[in-house]
Amino acid sequence: MKTILVPIDFSDATPAVAAAAIDLAQAVKAQVVLLHVVPPVIVATEYSVSLEGFAAEAARKVAERLRHWQQEFRAAGIATEVERLDGPPAECIRAVAERIIADYLVVGSHGHGAIYDLLIGSTARLLLRKAPCPLLIVPVSSSVPRSDQKRPAGELTRV
Repeated sequence: MKTILVPIDFSDATPAVAAAAIDLAQAVKAQVVLLHVVPPVIVATEYSVSLEGFAAEAARKVAERLRHWQQEFRAAGIATEVERLDGPPAECIRAVAERIIADYLVVGSHGHGAIYDLLIGSTARLLLRKAPCPLLIVPVSSSVPRSDQKRPAGELTRV
């Protein structure tokens, strides 16, 4: 059975990424691994602050959101597992894709712009160069539902 890795960040682009991944999984009869990567947080302060409570609450919310999306995929008849990692997103996504021997990778592109990409980086752009499998990039414009997106079940949507 084919495997599709679907990294999600719970942004406004997530529903479009999920829809594209569901379409692809149904078309190629694949299972899905949903992945959420928590990027490293750098706290620079002269005061010592405990982030344990914050981290625990954030982990609980991530687990809840991953369960929600897992249920959405399973409701579409797709075998789905979830995974959460901490680290640099592109590196973690690539490592998981290699480990699970992903056949496809479906990611969103937020379209932040050249300056943001230069300063912060673009996960989609890094994956485009280093993905170990075919990559489907869902543009940010696809996150807004359009009336022409209605299609018969199992038919791929062009994104």
